[in-house]
Order: sequence, then C-alpha cells, then structure tokens
Amino acid sequence: LEEMTPKPVQDTGNILKQGYLEKRSREHSFFGSEWQRRWCVLNRRTFYYYANEKSKQPKGTFSIEHYSARLAFHLRKDSRKRCCFELICPGKRTYEFTAPSPAEAEDWVDQIQFLLKGESDLSSLTIPYDEEDEEKPYNDVDSSDSVNTISHNTTLNQDEPNIEMEEDDIYEVLPGKQLNKQ
Repeated sequence: LEEMTPKPVQDTGNILKQGYLEKRSREHSFFGSEWQRRWCVLNRRTFYYYANEKSKQPKGTFSIEHYSARLAFHLRKDSRKRCCFELICPGKRTYEFTAPSPAEAEDWVDQIQFLLKGESDLSSLTIPYDEEDEEKPYNDVDSSDSVNTISHNTTLNQDEPNIEMEEDDIYEVLPGKQLNKQ
C-alpha cells in the first residue's frame, strides 16, 4: 500500500523509464479528447502518470504486478497505430498508450516485461524447491523402482546447494557477497 501513495515525480525512486505517452481516457466525453498526453514514470513495481513532468500529484498510479504488456496496433487507425501498446491484467482495467515512436512503444513493453519476468523468476526459484522438498521423503520410502529413486536423489543433491544459496540471497545477503565466500 505504501507504494500507491501519491509522490512527486522526483520522489518515485528507482525510475526505470519515463517520458510522455498518450493515454487513452477511460470515459472520454464528446468534448474531451480520447487520448491525453501524460508524463509516465515506471519504477520497479508501479506505473505513475502525471498531467506533465512538473506535476506533484499523479493523475493515477497502478501496480504492474500481474499485468502483461504488449504492442497493440489495433488501438488506433491513424499513422500512429504502430506506436500503441497496452497493459492487461485479467479482472482489472486495461491501460492503453501511444508512444512517440514504434521504437519507444517497444522499449516500454520490453522494460515492463523485463520487470515482470524478474518478479516471476524470483517466485519460480523457490516454488519448485519447496515442491521437491515435500516429495523427496515419499519418493525415498514409497518408490519400488530403486534405480529411479537413486538417480532422482543424485540430481536433487546436485541442484540443492544452488537453489538453497539463491533462496538465502533473497532474504539475507546480496548475491555477489554469497558467491565470493565459496
């Protein structure tokens, strides 16, 4: 929840990408423009958008966790259709943007996907380890195929030190420090 509190542009911390994008308005009126120019800021977990780069209060912010980003040429019919991308999350609002150029649109998508991949890599490191850890006692006791059990344990023993070290990294020591000791 702290991450969602409004912050001035300069204070958002860990800024990975920022720049002007056109954001499609959710409820555009007959008089209001469908696309509004916004100063957008992406940090490790949150996407902020402001009226302009000097604004103190964001017009809106949302956590990018569980979102996916992709190019979306269908959003516009004009010459800027190749500059469009969207952020999608099942059950949540879809955010639609137009970047200044196709290359910029790709860069926004790449940056967001990179962040999301980093989040899922961290969770995928610990989940398989936990599952294997729970299964191991049963495999040793119940398995009638002793050859299979032996080879299964050999591969587990080779993998365990690496996985445990990475799991420790998350909670205690920076990866560089942990690796240098060994």
